[in-house]
Amino acid sequence: MAGHSKWNNIKNRKGAQDAKRGKIFQKMSREIFMAAKQGADPDMNATLRLAIEKAKSANVPNDVVKRALDKATGAGADENYEEVIYEGYGPGGIAVLVYTLTENRNRTAPNVRVAFTKNGGNLGASGSVAYMFDRKGRLFIERTEDTDEDMIMLAALEAGAEDIESSEDGFEIVTEAADFLEVKEALEKDGIEFISAEIEMIPSMYNDIPEGSEEDFEKMIEALEDDDDVQDVYHNASDN
Repeated sequence: MAGHSKWNNIKNRKGAQDAKRGKIFQKMSREIFMAAKQGADPDMNATLRLAIEKAKSANVPNDVVKRALDKATGAGADENYEEVIYEGYGPGGIAVLVYTLTENRNRTAPNVRVAFTKNGGNLGASGSVAYMFDRKGRLFIERTEDTDEDMIMLAALEAGAEDIESSEDGFEIVTEAADFLEVKEALEKDGIEFISAEIEMIPSMYNDIPEGSEEDFEKMIEALEDDDDVQDVYHNASDN
C-alpha cells in the first residue's frame, strides 16, 4: 500500500464522518446499546469499552453515549438487533466485508445486495472473502516536529504491539485484537495521542481496482456506508 494514500484515507474518512454526524451518532449509539446489554459497566465489559472508545474517536457526544447506556438497561432493553455479516466482491474482484446490526434482515439484505449489484459487484456466500481478513487493532499516530520516534517505538513494543510501521507521515501500530485496549491505554498514559484507533478487519493481501472501475467502487462503498443498518465496511482495495 502507498503510505501517503493510507494517511489521506484516514483524514478523508474523518471528513466524511463530520459530514454525516447524525448517521454516525445513530450507528455508534446502536453499537453501544447492543454491547451494554451484556453488562453496562465498561470496566467489566470489554466489548462495551471498545464501543465507547470507538464512539469517542468519532466525536460522539457524551449525552448520546449515556442515552444508549440508559436505553440498554431501561425501557428499551427489550429492543434487539443481530449482527449479520455480508461478504462479496466489488468491481474487479475486490473483496468486501459488510458488518450490519439489524432488527429486520428482510430489509437489510436487499439493500446490501442492491448496493453491490448496482455498482458492478456481487454478493458471495458466507466465508467467500472473510478468510482474506484478520481482526486486528490498528492505531495511527501523526508525526509532528516534537515527535520522539524512539520513545514511540519503544513504548509500543513494551505495551505489546505486534507490528510498528514508521513513515514520514507518522506511525501505524498493529496489535492483536485482544491486546488492543491494553496497548492503547498504555500509550495514552505515556501522553501519546492517536488520529485513529480502532479494531478493524485488515486484509492479508491487496488488489488494485481495475482502471475505469474506480467510480463504481467508490459509489458502492458510499451506498453501503450510507445504509442505516451498516456499521462497518472493509475491503482489500489497494490505496495506490
